[in-house]
Amino acid sequence: MSVEQGEAFGPWLGRQLRRATRSQAELAKHLGITRAAVSAWIVGRAEPRDEHKRMIAEFLGIDAEAVNNRTSDISTNLPLTWHHRPAHADGGREYGNAAAFAFNADLSVLAREATQNSLDERRDQARPVHVHYTLHEISGPHLDKFLDSLQWNELRKHYDAAAGKNQKVSRSLRAALEELDRTRTMLLLRVDDYNAAGLTGPEYSDGRFAAVVRRQLDSHKESSGRAGGSYGLGKVTLWATSRFGLVLMNSTLSEPHEGRTERRVIGRLDLPWRMVDDAAYAGPAWFGEPDTSPEHPGVSRSWWADEQTVRDLHLERPNSDSGTSFLIVGAHDASGDAESLQDMHEKLVRSLADGFWAAMVGGARAGALLDARVTTMRNGQVLVPEQRVDPYSRHPALSRALKAYLDNGTVTERTSGDQVAQTDVSLFVTPLRDANRVEGKGVEHRAVLLLTQTDDEERKNRVVCMRGNRMTIMERRPRELPLGTDAFQAVLLAGHATEQNGADVQLAEDFLRASEPPEHNKWDRTEELTSLYRRGALSRIDDFKEAIDRAVRELVGRRETVARGGPAVLQELLRLNHAGASAGTRRAQGVPTVRSINARLDDTGAWHVDVDLKLPDAEDSWLLTPVAKFDVRSGGRPVLEWSLLTAAENCRVENGNLVISAGTRSASFAGVTDPTSHPVRGKLSRLLVDVQKARGGAR
Repeated sequence: MSVEQGEAFGPWLGRQLRRATRSQAELAKHLGITRAAVSAWIVGRAEPRDEHKRMIAEFLGIDAEAVNNRTSDISTNLPLTWHHRPAHADGGREYGNAAAFAFNADLSVLAREATQNSLDERRDQARPVHVHYTLHEISGPHLDKFLDSLQWNELRKHYDAAAGKNQKVSRSLRAALEELDRTRTMLLLRVDDYNAAGLTGPEYSDGRFAAVVRRQLDSHKESSGRAGGSYGLGKVTLWATSRFGLVLMNSTLSEPHEGRTERRVIGRLDLPWRMVDDAAYAGPAWFGEPDTSPEHPGVSRSWWADEQTVRDLHLERPNSDSGTSFLIVGAHDASGDAESLQDMHEKLVRSLADGFWAAMVGGARAGALLDARVTTMRNGQVLVPEQRVDPYSRHPALSRALKAYLDNGTVTERTSGDQVAQTDVSLFVTPLRDANRVEGKGVEHRAVLLLTQTDDEERKNRVVCMRGNRMTIMERRPRELPLGTDAFQAVLLAGHATEQNGADVQLAEDFLRASEPPEHNKWDRTEELTSLYRRGALSRIDDFKEAIDRAVRELVGRRETVARGGPAVLQELLRLNHAGASAGTRRAQGVPTVRSINARLDDTGAWHVDVDLKLPDAEDSWLLTPVAKFDVRSGGRPVLEWSLLTAAENCRVENGNLVISAGTRSASFAGVTDPTSHPVRGKLSRLLVDVQKARGGAR
């Protein structure tokens, strides 16, 4: 059915009769036919002749062309109204939506969950989804006009009743109402997506609309197996971010409903159980047009709004591209780290970049999946201009790595700094419990690891893991990295994120999705993983993580010491003094040796050293003392003080000594010298580090 064809005749006619409060019998009498003939039209067994269609138009008081097109409803005086769900007949009560507590009311969580849902509903695979976040603070006449459009006076008694309880949600509501009364200011946050599916489907039965508006824990996704979400919880963050539990929606549909696609509008309110005017209400309420169907009498359903109404509700959409606008009424950031409008704007930009930088990168193999922007306004005036989220600005090395992969520009081994190394990492997918038996570990999927150097000291030496639509799932620091390697960042692409085809891709996608909790922030044990897959599924996840670490170690290798604006750092920075060994003699077997070392100078002149030790198998623990000295051509070498001495792996620091347990074969530590103890500036010196056996030796 296309927009031009309009809605099927039967459903359209039945709805018009209900809206006009006219019966089938009255129409049959007007047409001079039997009621059975009208019934046959409505149930779709037949369609009237053109002559009867003209008479139907006359009966309904509309133009004959409207009967042929069936892309609009007859005008009525049905008022927009709030329908509050009556309390449960069995006396049960909910003092809030439990699903809302699955996530924190944090703007970063909202950005992650709402944007993931938009990505999952991308319509045209040749174009990115466009997501636009607009913060809009309103007060004075702007606030009054908006509240009037919401019928706030009718809602307020429900809010007051819900806020009167001594429950968590009630206390939060009470604080929000008091602040609104005191400041007469409200923050709206609109989340618009374009090139998305929109809230398609019927009002109450299965479809995107009912999954979002009417149901909980319904993840109705149709994204070719690439969906990031699977729990149906992400949409709840929209309501959790509203201090009033209120979200309005305006959707442009990718598939017509009731013969139309534009301005399908509805509002949903989530409140605790309450008593208002001696009537008990269960919790949620909906803002819309009264349903005239006999199955749902009086229930507020979505309506096809005019342009002025969507402007009054701050839900206007600038073009007809399919998607949905969600307006969060009374938005806030409960984390407390973004209180001003500027702070909230910056946090949204930062969160979108952190969660979806990879989805915003495109290349020859696959284009960008997402375009994200943030704007901030106050009373209709732009406060912070529209800002496009730039992945290369916040994550330059990671974006460069993914771009190289998408442009087929990676190498197997790096020979220069900016190159991106690529290797495969095997994930073995355990069979489902009801699948045919598979020999070995399972079906092998080759994930892709990309690695490149970085100047980002804060996020160095980490692997960002993702699948599906390239949303960041987790970051991990690989274990047992050789100290002294260049700072790097790496990307792990699994499942559909590899842009590969094959049965193993979808199997890996499903397997990893099953291992993710509702937050989709790690691959680990979940009930879904252990219940759907055969024994050993968790071991395959653990093996995958170990394989990632191993692949990173193979790519980074050992770092070559490089001068950084001063004299060359000595290659032999570490010397171990031990009992029974004199200067100039060959070191005996069975003593600790240096495996790798790294040293650099900072702007204050302090030396930073990272030392990796290889230790023989010993029955006693080791007690070693690191000593920093300046190398001189003659005379005694000046001893420096440590401003910081920390254990890195397999050791601990006690009173300036390293304590290493018996049987440990490797250990590492880090130290920073105190510049005030330097006899000369660090850049004019060469550093030695002695690791000496402490008094008492091995203990």
